[in-house]
Amino acid sequence: MYCKNCGNEMDNVAAVCVKCGAPRNAGNRFCPNCGAETAPGQAVCLRCGVALSQAVPEGERKSKLVAGLLGIFLGGWGIHNFYLGYTTKGVIQLILTICTCGIAALWGFIEGILILCGKINVDAKGIPLKE
Repeated sequence: MYCKNCGNEMDNVAAVCVKCGAPRNAGNRFCPNCGAETAPGQAVCLRCGVALSQAVPEGERKSKLVAGLLGIFLGGWGIHNFYLGYTTKGVIQLILTICTCGIAALWGFIEGILILCGKINVDAKGIPLKE
């Protein structure tokens, strides 16, 4: 996590930035996900693609563990993609799994592993997954 006011890397549990003293999620000059400088009113970070419009309440962030386990155990039905908001992708996985008698379920299993490894780390809205 990075300070949105000065771009300094912050601990995920820090209440204030140790460099500038700004409260957590205060400011809008830097991306909280990668620390890249942003323009006023910019909706998405150009470096990492994360939505910048507002600080996302912790309750609205999806769990990386839940998404990964859904992908591993129920990925053939696209359940992890429905959970993350990728509805079209979930429907495609469901149809392919039915049409291939389960062979396409390997796709969901692999995505579940990628989610747990951190290669897939945002939901359909661009909001980072919580640990």
